[in-house]
Amino acid sequence: MTSAPPAATITPWSYSGHDVHCLHHRPAKDDEAKCSKGPAVLLVHGFGASTDHWRHNIPELSLTHEVHAIDLLGFGRSAKPAGLEYGGELWREQLVAYVKERIGRPTVIVGNSLGGYAALAAGAALESQSAGVVLLNAAGYFSDEKFDSKPKDLSSRLRQMIVLGLSRDLLVKWFVYPLMQRLIFENLRRPGVIRSTLEQVYVDPTNVDDDLIESIRRPSLDPGAFQVFRKVFQARGLRGRPIDELFNDLQAPLLLLWGDSDPWLRNAKVKQDKFRVFARKASLEVEEVLLKAGHCPHDEVPDQVNAVLLEWLNGLPMNSAASVAGS
Repeated sequence: MTSAPPAATITPWSYSGHDVHCLHHRPAKDDEAKCSKGPAVLLVHGFGASTDHWRHNIPELSLTHEVHAIDLLGFGRSAKPAGLEYGGELWREQLVAYVKERIGRPTVIVGNSLGGYAALAAGAALESQSAGVVLLNAAGYFSDEKFDSKPKDLSSRLRQMIVLGLSRDLLVKWFVYPLMQRLIFENLRRPGVIRSTLEQVYVDPTNVDDDLIESIRRPSLDPGAFQVFRKVFQARGLRGRPIDELFNDLQAPLLLLWGDSDPWLRNAKVKQDKFRVFARKASLEVEEVLLKAGHCPHDEVPDQVNAVLLEWLNGLPMNSAASVAGS
């Protein structure tokens, strides 16, 4: 019988002087030898979520792998300073620093939605130090896409809602626009609205429970949460490079996991095709799995995601334990 993993270790870490919440799980002692031969795993949440969103994945993955989870700056229990330029570049550097400073060996970075883009950007930046990248309904754009096209994801839809019908004069810019943003923010963090939104995003809403709702609501009450919301939705895209460019720099295997009924990705099938085509153009070792789920398959159908992920991880080269600290 497989033993249960030890409780998570929560140790202080900071990036650029800002506190970052992170979790670290290791297998039980009997499995440590096997764990040391394979890559570590770093889990990265999506917009508005946190390490709590991996609640059904960490216990299973950490039975056999060293597992880390992190709250991106601006989200969860991590700091939400007003002066940062939130976007892909910031989160890429945060993840790269974490891998080098806290993990110290090749790592598979797993990301959902916005966290998927950050995971890909970090995996590309780590070059040969990356053991792999797993994207679950990843956000992002390609070189042939324009930001002013029809909304394709949650951020662009909300941004369109905010600016719809508003002029660009100073009154709107300095009063009406911030007021509209504040009203939308206050509405979005109401428990009933969070539940209703998640029930639309999950094909099977069974796991849309009070714990999940509270894990999203709680960080929205932190000082600075509204300013993060404003900056993320005012930004054009993710302030980062196109996905196809990142694919060209990625030197590690890629796993694409899709909740095949994602209501947040406009033209989801087209998006999936582009990920597949550009990954192959970049000559990546790519595997793709479609699941009957919505935007967050890791929480909606965790047993299926865990099974696919563990099988893929176990198929990676076993020489992935070389040190990357200080690289």
